[in-house]
Amino acid sequence: MLEPLSYTFVQNALLAGLIVSIITGIIGSLVVVNRMVFLSGGIAHSAYGGIGLAIYLGLPMLLTTSIFCVAVTILIAIASYKKRENLDIIIGLTWAVGMSFGILLADLTPGYQTDLMSYLFGSLLAVSNDDIYFMSILLVAILIIISTFYRDILAVSYDSEYASLRGVKTRFFYTLILILSSLTIVISIKVVGLILVIALLTIPIYIASFFAKNLFYMMVMSAGLSMLFTIIGLILSYKFDLSSGPTIIMTSSLVALIIFILKSLKKEIKS
Repeated sequence: MLEPLSYTFVQNALLAGLIVSIITGIIGSLVVVNRMVFLSGGIAHSAYGGIGLAIYLGLPMLLTTSIFCVAVTILIAIASYKKRENLDIIIGLTWAVGMSFGILLADLTPGYQTDLMSYLFGSLLAVSNDDIYFMSILLVAILIIISTFYRDILAVSYDSEYASLRGVKTRFFYTLILILSSLTIVISIKVVGLILVIALLTIPIYIASFFAKNLFYMMVMSAGLSMLFTIIGLILSYKFDLSSGPTIIMTSSLVALIIFILKSLKKEIKS
């Protein structure tokens, strides 16, 4: 059972999966509570532009994609302040333009032969030491930010108007949550890919919402569930030679479905 752990690539995959699980549990809770799921989807797909830019210029993948996504996120945030009614259009544009831009840059890169599909569905077993360092730094930064500004973030997440009246800089914290979300999305690409990243940000949170009484417990529970699903998904993917990203998502989806059915049956019995 422990034999796979003797391989370095499996150790890296497990460590990266656990780090990303903690991050997505924390940030995913903020994404769901602030109703940013669709917006996060736009950022996720625009990340393809950063990937294409990194390929074309020969730059570090995670760092380049992170900078690109943060820039896109800030533009979306500014646009949403001025014309919030056009937010859906803006997200749709960044979604389409980002992906198209990335694919074209990859096509224009001389001698580039890597399969772009690996970025769509993840390649957890190909995680490098540099990727783990980047993920670890982001995790520490998120923990520091959340612990320092938890009350303000909580106020903005549940009642931004009241928070503004109390003097909380709502636009700043709204933008901060978006930036942290974009960075979380970038590192999650390695685990489950662009297509499935929103599932990783929402399914554990959906399950935790049935049991958590407040935002803090939702974050903790979501992180724990994500870690559990990642471990089970990695074991199944290694044992049956399956793609790790989709396996992790299907594992979490199955658990979510079972809990939903049980909760529905419980309500029916009570009524």
